[in-house]
Amino acid sequence: MFDTVQGLVLLALWVVTLALKAFAFVDCVRRPAQAFPAVGRQSKALWLILTGLAAGTGFFPGFTLNLIGLAGIVVALIYVFDIRTKIIEITSRRW
Repeated sequence: MFDTVQGLVLLALWVVTLALKAFAFVDCVRRPAQAFPAVGRQSKALWLILTGLAAGTGFFPGFTLNLIGLAGIVVALIYVFDIRTKIIEITSRRW
């Protein structure tokens, strides 16, 4: 029974983190390149690479809770909650 519950929890965690990583990458693609230096962050190219690698690791369920997967989650969270919010403030464009 606990194997089933653990499997379901890991599956749900994988789906949620994949959605987060994919959202961060797609949102990064849509933002203007001039906004990244304007908010005092690195270039858009660097964030595209970072969020793209994070999204790439999200497609492998085995990477969800290992070091690479956790690093991808951290990158996606930093982008979504720090960089994206600052870019929205200066561009006033949500999507």
